[in-house]
Amino acid sequence: MKLQADIGGDQHTVEIKRDDRLLFAKVDDREYELDLSEPEPGVFLFKHDGRVYEASVIKGETEAPMQVRIGSKEYEVRINDPKRLRSASATGDHSNGVAEIKTAMPGKVVRVLLAAGAQVNKGDAILVVEAMKMQNELKAPKAGVVKEIRAAEGSTVGAGEVLATIE
Repeated sequence: MKLQADIGGDQHTVEIKRDDRLLFAKVDDREYELDLSEPEPGVFLFKHDGRVYEASVIKGETEAPMQVRIGSKEYEVRINDPKRLRSASATGDHSNGVAEIKTAMPGKVVRVLLAAGAQVNKGDAILVVEAMKMQNELKAPKAGVVKEIRAAEGSTVGAGEVLATIE
């Protein structure tokens, strides 16, 4: 997964690959192999070169940056997924008609947050899909009514599959 990160106002290219507990990260031109665990939500332990680092992550609102604390240092971090930005712009304006909520990659639906008929605002979370051991909220691209939920909790979904529609 290739991402763009704004860390304290500095731009970085970040590539992440995960294999069970191992995390392979490339930040700009520096490469890391880390043993990763999450003992509690939002708290991560990274083992690298015989040392253990603890990182606390507090996610803000949808557009707000995350607050990341490593040791005594705090960082403001914004993550941008270029693929998500491209797919969002490719879907166009949904102000009229039906908007489809699709998965970006194969995964498992872990939570259905709203049912058909629910009123939503743009950015409201509709479903949570776990892919590559990360949970991703799929959000309404526009305000409207949930017309249809096409996946149940626990179901496996494929990349690009339509999971819900908003009218």
